[in-house]
Amino acid sequence: MNDVLKIAGRNLLRYKRRTILTSLLITVGLVAVLLFIAVAGSFKTMMVSQFTDSMVGHLQVHRRGYVGAMESLPVDRNMRPRMLVKLYQSLDETDEIEAWSPRIKLMAMFSNFASTTSIRLNGVYPDREVATVPQVTQRVFAGGTASPLVEKGKIQVPELIANGMKVKVGDTVVLVATNKDGSVNGKTFVVQGILESISGPGGRDGYLHIDDARELLRIEEQAVEQELLAGFGYAEPPAEAPVDSLKLKRDAAQAEQPPVPLTDTDEFLPATRKLFSERGWGQPSEVSEIAIRLRDRGMQEITLASLEAKVAELKNRRGLTIFQIHPWQKFVPFSKIADMIDLMTLFIRIILISVVLISVMNVLIMAVYERIREIGTISAIGTKPATILALFVSEGFLLGFVGTVIGTAISLAAIGIANRMTFTIAFGRQDNLILVPSISASDVIVTGLLTILVAVLASLQPAWKASRMNPIKALRHV
Repeated sequence: MNDVLKIAGRNLLRYKRRTILTSLLITVGLVAVLLFIAVAGSFKTMMVSQFTDSMVGHLQVHRRGYVGAMESLPVDRNMRPRMLVKLYQSLDETDEIEAWSPRIKLMAMFSNFASTTSIRLNGVYPDREVATVPQVTQRVFAGGTASPLVEKGKIQVPELIANGMKVKVGDTVVLVATNKDGSVNGKTFVVQGILESISGPGGRDGYLHIDDARELLRIEEQAVEQELLAGFGYAEPPAEAPVDSLKLKRDAAQAEQPPVPLTDTDEFLPATRKLFSERGWGQPSEVSEIAIRLRDRGMQEITLASLEAKVAELKNRRGLTIFQIHPWQKFVPFSKIADMIDLMTLFIRIILISVVLISVMNVLIMAVYERIREIGTISAIGTKPATILALFVSEGFLLGFVGTVIGTAISLAAIGIANRMTFTIAFGRQDNLILVPSISASDVIVTGLLTILVAVLASLQPAWKASRMNPIKALRHV
């Protein structure tokens, strides 16, 4: 085989200009493809990170039916503590999950005592939220406080509303919200900071502490059943005086008032609080969604399937799973642009394949026609057709290999130089985003091997034609 490669190399050097031009064409095509993959891929990664690391997270968990009504942020479809115990346990036990943050989402009326508008709010645990979406603190404008993300009694106001309502850091505002029972409640807050919007001009998402969100919506703590507590070693109810239900009913009847409803789980509320506290789950009360950050975003599909399998046994009365787990693409319109970038990358690779295929096939077809008598001579002296086939295939391989090696070297050098420079772009309402072109080793290897493979495939037809040539007719060729 080494002898065949040596002969193939000598044959290519016999036509230096043609060989150089063909290799140069392959090189230029490969450089264009690798640079496009580096720049487009880095742009996609940066934009995805802007959303996943600043607002959405990689995955989100909701109660079934919540996502369909998400625009109105329904508080009557929150997840209750009895649903959350096993879910929280599954999230803690999944190694692929780096952090997760429970949220209470609500719509409220925002007033500066002079005018009123609507606002979307996220009630969060500051530490958990920052661990799940670490870039959220970078959205706080100068003058505001980003650490902790939000304090009790304070609010992070989205830029659009702050500008429209002429609100600045330190101002006092009023939030008015309606809970699931239809009652209205209001609470005053101090503006802690102004948030830069990453969701376009329509962004109205602000932050407040989850305890304030519960107080605003009058969400109370709830105990879980004894069976659930038993699984964590909290089966015994607290030692309290027994409740005489008959006496309560009798007293209520005498007062001509409806009896006080009794629940079987009220006595387990202290144990429930202890469970949630020791596990670091916060307070045992309702949440609207849970945002999840993964250690490796490339494991998103696998982790999604794993979580769905873990919570599949938790079903409602209709036999449907209680929870729905969605990837970030479900909530970010930019995901369509990300798909277009992947499609464009595919098209660019197809163009590269076409360039390599046509150029290599053209060179070898010309070589076959120019060397007909030479092919007839080596056939007449006993060279096997398989050897002739291997000779021309080797020439195609060498053309693809040389072009790939040179093109890869130039591309990596160009990417390295670009990384030493600073390129800034604007996206939506954000300026001065730094673009750092980079490419994975897998993309370089796959593109290079694809180029060589196409070069070899392009050489098969001319090589087959040469190997099947009749020696007598070939020797008579003029």
